[in-house]
Amino acid sequence: MNGVALRLGVVAGETSGDQLGAGLMAALREQCAARGQAVSFVGIGGEEMLALGLQSIAPLSALSVSGFVDPIRHLPRVLGVLRRLLRSFREQPPDAVVGIDFNVFNLFMERRLKRAGVPTVHYVSPSVYGWRPGRVRSMPNSADLLLCLYPFEPPFYQGLAMRAAYVGHPLCQALNAGAGNETQRQAMKATLGLPGRELIALLPGSRRSEIRHMAPLFLDAAERLAQTPASRHFLLPCVREDLRRELELLLAAHPRLPVTLLAENARRALVACDGALIKSGTGTLEALCLGRPMVVSYRVGRWSYQLAKRLIRTPYVALPNILAGRAVVPELLQDEATPERLAASLEDVMQRARLDPAVLAPLGELRESLAVGEGANVEAARAILTFLDERSAR
Repeated sequence: MNGVALRLGVVAGETSGDQLGAGLMAALREQCAARGQAVSFVGIGGEEMLALGLQSIAPLSALSVSGFVDPIRHLPRVLGVLRRLLRSFREQPPDAVVGIDFNVFNLFMERRLKRAGVPTVHYVSPSVYGWRPGRVRSMPNSADLLLCLYPFEPPFYQGLAMRAAYVGHPLCQALNAGAGNETQRQAMKATLGLPGRELIALLPGSRRSEIRHMAPLFLDAAERLAQTPASRHFLLPCVREDLRRELELLLAAHPRLPVTLLAENARRALVACDGALIKSGTGTLEALCLGRPMVVSYRVGRWSYQLAKRLIRTPYVALPNILAGRAVVPELLQDEATPERLAASLEDVMQRARLDPAVLAPLGELRESLAVGEGANVEAARAILTFLDERSAR
């Protein structure tokens, strides 16, 4: 398809997907330019994807749901967005539609589009290794091409009528080894106006339901961590401006807590921090790539947790532990996630890392295992263009 202008659908459903989508769009634009080919993008994304020229069909916030109960509560709104996407992509079919993570929604959308003859790509394999392994067999109904972030994922899809390509994880490209060193840490502390302070990042998540369940817990734990040393300070990123007021109200209940609310994603907080409390998810991988001491936690509603317990098939929820196949970082879930235990666990892991930096060596080894070729963005873009070239040559 060299020289022929491309029009690609790209659909992200959350902040982490917006970051993945933006990296992919930039790499596709660069590779298409090298081929003498124009490319445009249409779909759903956040600020990063919009800044790269995404033509928006609906705002990212329209898909902001999590857990098991939240999607049911907001089902009419989500179905309205789905209908709008399907109508747009059917009336003006893109050369391909790329669904970025957000598996339930995007796989459902992709299945409908594939039936209509639109080529489909799914970026980020569902966690079939952790729960509902039967989803493997249904993936070819949705995706023509599956882009996998982890090396153990493609073998799950062997023998199916679908290509599964391992591209590595974009965070390993964005967070090179230098971003985690002491010089960069101190430079970021100075940039934030907090030189010489011991900083702890609080990452409760970017969805409204996560803020509701995790932010009060992390702030209560921070109150205990703030008791010593006196120079300790906390960083709380606010990824979405529409959640800022909620976070400010929560902070008002902790008037003496030395905390800075950062109007941005978690990256700078993690580069600057000496330790972190992190909601299970992509943030744990960022902390892994930076080699930061962390404690991973997750809380959901009682009924969501009871359902999750019956579905999950892995002994761990933290990505570093899943990748290692053993507990390399502490994780405290649901009823075990108390302010006292979170504070004590993070204090312990930070103290051990200060005394012996080799404690964090497993994180560096995991980071190296996720680096592929020229980086995940480049590899993912190359896989998509190769897929489209082969399809047009049939």
